[in-house]
This record gives sequence, C-alpha cells and structure tokens, in this order.
Amino acid sequence: MTAPKATGHTATDRTNETAEADKVNKVELNWLLDELVDRVASIRKAIVLSRDGLATGVSKDLTREDSEHLAAVASGFHSLAKGVGRHFDAGGVRQTVVELDDAFLFVTAAGDGSCLAVLSDADSDVGQVAYEMTLLVKRVGAHLGAAPRTDVP
Repeated sequence: MTAPKATGHTATDRTNETAEADKVNKVELNWLLDELVDRVASIRKAIVLSRDGLATGVSKDLTREDSEHLAAVASGFHSLAKGVGRHFDAGGVRQTVVELDDAFLFVTAAGDGSCLAVLSDADSDVGQVAYEMTLLVKRVGAHLGAAPRTDVP
C-alpha cells in the first residue's frame, strides 16, 4: 500500500486560502452592487443574501443593521413566494416585487441558494430595474451560489 503524497499544504493553509478567497469575492461583490446602485439612478440599495437571510454582499451606505434587516425581509418574501409556487404547482420563483408607498423592493433568485434584493424609488421604471438585476445575476450568478450553512443544528 502506498502512502498518499504530501502536497505541501496543511488543512490550516487551505482554510486560510478559502478565507482569503471569500474576502476577495465579497469585496468584488460589494463593488458590483455599488456599481449597480451608481449606474441605475432609481436604485437606492442592493444586497446579495443567502437563502437563510444572511447578507453576503452589500452596497455602500447600508449599515450592518440595515443590511441584516433587508436580508431577513428579502429572504422571507422569497421563501413565501416559493411556498406559493409549490402549493399551487406554479413553478419556481423568478422575482418578487413589493410595492410600498415610497419604494419598491425587488427580490430575484441569484445562483444556487442566493438572492439579489434591491430597494428602489417609488417612481422607478420597474422594467428597467428588473432588467438590470437580471443582467447582474447573469454576469455573476455562478459566483453567487451560497453553500448551505453547516453550523446550524
């Protein structure tokens, strides 16, 4: 029987490399969200979240408290919409739009286990906002997949 060859990398090295890659990905994702907010005048805030409501990327000017709140709300709406699709055999959720007095909230599936949520002005061109969100998801969707959390009991 032959012993496996050493690669020169320890488990700690791999963990550190993964953590560093995650930091780089988050910085790039935040930059893309900032670019979306800057490019589309009616978009106020943008966030990428995991299916369980954790913010994985946020646009500038979102406080930690606001990003956590928006991620939880967007996750809830997306989950409710998925429940409607399952119950009424209507298929998967493409997008959820909530119209408020002074804003729109858009939530779009983005990769496996992730969503892109956008808060926009009430006078937004909803078609343009939805289109811009779709473009962003298509550009980076494969990188937006969130692995299921393993630390949940």
